[in-house]
Amino acid sequence: MCPGPVRAEVVTGANLACVTDTPAQEFPATTEQWRAAARGSLIERLGIEIVDVSAERTTGSMPVAGNTQPAGLLHGGASVTLAETLGSIAAQQHAGPARAAVGLEVNATHHRGVRDGRVHGEAVALHLGRTTAAYEIVVTDDDGRRVCTARLTCMILGTA
Repeated sequence: MCPGPVRAEVVTGANLACVTDTPAQEFPATTEQWRAAARGSLIERLGIEIVDVSAERTTGSMPVAGNTQPAGLLHGGASVTLAETLGSIAAQQHAGPARAAVGLEVNATHHRGVRDGRVHGEAVALHLGRTTAAYEIVVTDDDGRRVCTARLTCMILGTA
């Protein structure tokens, strides 16, 4: 159940999204604003650096060190977190300040292991619609080899 006055309750998978007439927060519009908004979040804890931000293409990178599984390889969940972060930022840019983008579905294929350096992600829009946005996110290692391919679909909440 959503707290306070709401316009709609939307169930997405196991998540409940509450749509209000007043946004819960202001969404950043620039790369610098997204960097500032990441402070204190999982983005900061994983060391994700946001490089470029737009609805059509958002990029960033993350260190392998500190984001590994016990075997010393980059954790698959860290790759997916990088992918979902980049795709979600791009989807929010598409949604604009009066609306919110929430993840509906993410899937990923892990192609190779990485033990050191950084991984780099690029989220490219596949579909930018009125109510949904979809992205393909490719994660590569420092040598440009594909580490992970993910796809993210976001629902756009609020009025257009």
